[in-house]
Amino acid sequence: MQKLCLLFLIVSTFLLGQDSSAKVVYDLTTKNLKTFERKILKAIVANKTYYESKLKELDVAVVIHGGAYRYFTVDPSKTEYKTDKALLSHYASLKKRIKSMADTYGVRFFMCGAGMPKHGLKAKDIVKFVTIIPNATIGLIDKQNEGYAYIPIP
Repeated sequence: MQKLCLLFLIVSTFLLGQDSSAKVVYDLTTKNLKTFERKILKAIVANKTYYESKLKELDVAVVIHGGAYRYFTVDPSKTEYKTDKALLSHYASLKKRIKSMADTYGVRFFMCGAGMPKHGLKAKDIVKFVTIIPNATIGLIDKQNEGYAYIPIP
């Protein structure tokens, strides 16, 4: 009986110790639209697809600050980004694609609350699927302490 219990304990420990997921936190600061599309919108989908093909999950978090606030406003034409012609001309489809990242792929977006006033932004100006956190550093520290790999997107 003791051998059976010991065997059960060893097998249980082994099975519970295997994590079938990978975790990544993107440190998003870029204001460059092409970089944002390539390294966030396209890359996350490609990375999710890769891990799913390996029967693993990819848990994705994005910490937003710096020049990246612009992609997550309710209406950029009513913010300091109103002169960004590339953003304004693509924003309707961009907003849908970003929301799809949250809804379809489970990507969690966290925004640095400390920098919002500098850009004239309040919580009401930010899309609803973004969580406002005290500051980007706290978000990045927390995610890295939870085992997330760190990828900067400057």
